[in-house]
Amino acid sequence: MQISEAWLREYVNPAISTEELVAQLTMAGLEVDSVMPAGALFSRVVIGEVLTTEKHPDADKLKVCLVNMGGNEPLQIVCGASNVRPGLKVPVALVGAVLPGDFKIKQSKLRGVESAGMLCSEKELGIAADASGLMELLHDAPVGTDIREYLSLNDSIIEIDLTPNRADCLSVEGIAREVALLNGMDWTATPVKEAKINHQDSLPIVIEEKSACPRYLGRLIKGVNPKAETPSWMQERLRRVGIRSLGAVVDVTNYVLMELGQPLHAFDADKLVGGITVRMARNGEALALLNGQTITLDNEALLIADEKQSLALAGVMGGSDSAVNDSTQNIFLECAFFAPRAIAGKARRFGLHTDSSHRFERGVDATLQHRAIERATQLIIEIAGGSVGPISEVKDDAILPQRPAILLRRQRIVKMLGITLPDDQVQRILVRLGMCIDQHPEGWLITPPGFRFDMAIEADLIEELARVHGYNNIPNNSLLMRAELGKATETVLDIDRVKDLLVDRGYQEAITYSFVDEDIQQAVVPEDGLIKITNPISSDLSVMRSTLWCGLLKAALHNLNRQQNRLRLFETGLRFLNVSGQIQQQKMLSGLILGSYYPGQWGERPRKVDFFDLKADVQALFSLAGRPVQYVPAKHSALHPGQSAQILSQAGEKIGILGMLHPSLEKQLGFETQVFLFELSQDLLLNKTVSRFKSLSKYPSVSRDLALIVKDTVSADDIIAAIKGSNETTIQDIVLFDLYRGKGIEENHKSVAVSITVQNFSQTLTDVEIDAIFNNILQKLAKTIGAKLRD
Repeated sequence: MQISEAWLREYVNPAISTEELVAQLTMAGLEVDSVMPAGALFSRVVIGEVLTTEKHPDADKLKVCLVNMGGNEPLQIVCGASNVRPGLKVPVALVGAVLPGDFKIKQSKLRGVESAGMLCSEKELGIAADASGLMELLHDAPVGTDIREYLSLNDSIIEIDLTPNRADCLSVEGIAREVALLNGMDWTATPVKEAKINHQDSLPIVIEEKSACPRYLGRLIKGVNPKAETPSWMQERLRRVGIRSLGAVVDVTNYVLMELGQPLHAFDADKLVGGITVRMARNGEALALLNGQTITLDNEALLIADEKQSLALAGVMGGSDSAVNDSTQNIFLECAFFAPRAIAGKARRFGLHTDSSHRFERGVDATLQHRAIERATQLIIEIAGGSVGPISEVKDDAILPQRPAILLRRQRIVKMLGITLPDDQVQRILVRLGMCIDQHPEGWLITPPGFRFDMAIEADLIEELARVHGYNNIPNNSLLMRAELGKATETVLDIDRVKDLLVDRGYQEAITYSFVDEDIQQAVVPEDGLIKITNPISSDLSVMRSTLWCGLLKAALHNLNRQQNRLRLFETGLRFLNVSGQIQQQKMLSGLILGSYYPGQWGERPRKVDFFDLKADVQALFSLAGRPVQYVPAKHSALHPGQSAQILSQAGEKIGILGMLHPSLEKQLGFETQVFLFELSQDLLLNKTVSRFKSLSKYPSVSRDLALIVKDTVSADDIIAAIKGSNETTIQDIVLFDLYRGKGIEENHKSVAVSITVQNFSQTLTDVEIDAIFNNILQKLAKTIGAKLRD
């Protein structure tokens, strides 16, 4: 939220600097994001009035203007703005003026015509980022007055980042209340007088959904001046809180919104048919909004309607068909309380976010509406005139938010804060917070005001006391407590240890959204059903992920587009599956590698990562857990059919999958290099086999190499399993160290070389015993997988 410091100081003006004020607000929990000047630095710019304009003799787009500056003689200034015209009052930079960007104004000639200054736009004065022409001032702007003084530009714009629970500070009065509280000062709210009633006409109001709208006020104001101009002071205040001027009536509703925190809306009364009804929309009902967007509604959207048509999306935005415009003379002014639950998420569903929805979603004071509509009426009559009708009100007190009393105990304050606050200080803080206080034997009974939705339990009140007393004023005390170490089982591997291993192998951890783009999800795992989010924060985050690959692939592309061509990423998190209509969550560990195997260096020739590099990383994880696993060929829609493998436990459980991204998907997503992925179930990965000590043999070991001819369909696991199946107890290690296809090897066959180490624990093996062991192994290999020794 943006706020003008000068506007704030009209309510409460502590004797502190802007920097001290900003620090004070931040330490009180209202974090200040930025402080900017209301206008850039410039000098010698005053208000002038254009008397005459003539076409430049040598330039079609330039005009020669005579400008009254309040002196004896008008100035001649050449101007090219399209909106320059006689009678216009505009900022004029005199000769010697210095504009933002150190732009100095000098006496000059433009195409041979003398020009003694420059007529200025808002952009040239640093007031706005863009401008379509000269800055047009009101007709009553005093000629010759310094523009900085006229617009009160010696001001700061403070941007405050409010947490969702502090909706009470979404107004100037709300911030003023906080500043007064923090400085121990009194402050006075904006005085509001009830308008004099000039006629008795009104519109009937019917509320069909009282749970969503328990209070609705409306008033007819007739005969407003459609040509009335918003005063410059109001336009400037609106600009400084980030709202542009849209006409007197709309500006008043926006002004009251920022002043008091209560959204209002004005309808063109002549466009309404019959009375006002607050109801739920009908499925398929359309509404044309003020922003030019037409939305199709369902029966979960709350509407303001008349007898003929829908008028506004309640609490969010008005409709264009009933909007006030330059010819509106009769208005119906609306001011309502909408329940936060009824408004929450409705704006985002239609891609909207408005000042009104921002406040109604968080909670608006349910007692503020009468004061707000009277304040808006007061300003409309002052600016645009009109004849005021009575306020029509429909409300249900039983549904309006209630504020039950909360017991605040002295002993509880001491226990939670570790300090004793004097009773008078507690009461003073709570009174300045707007609380009603009744005495109680244990402390106080506190009734929160209507604007503090976040005050519900005793801890909330104690938190407020700490915040206002000052966190820095609470001493640091060491907590003395008996601690008992928890028991850690060796059968479960800690996920942090797994992460450490991946980091040691060159990976970096990524954290991505649990909701992803529907298109990516469909491309990667089309077989998984979509779990769509009812109110997505954006259209490209609309479904829950069924694989962590979606986020990792997007992160990889983001890095590749920023010249990071060697990537190793991993992520731990939940995936979401729709199983027989039930949403299931599964903890997963996923990873991705691409680019060069080695970082840039001189000692090795560069090469791209491949399937086996990824498999080595995955195997290291299972080695950490002491878990033997099997890798079997697998098919997956996102992976290359010839370079993908299912990972199985010894019992046949599916632990995960790894492989190369399918070339078609690689191209579809925009990768220009091969990508390798893995995904593992955390629950199965982290089941650790407890290590057990095995005594070492004091007798020597013997290693022999076997070069075996096998069919291409025989895997390394098949060979190792066959060797172990020989039941030779002396076998200590089996290592595959060579693979050959080509000359001397028949078609559809390959040569696989393995090194087998044998060792006895009771004696030294003799050559005869070793020969017998290896003959037995060869017989088992021939019988089981058809292997034979290579010549």
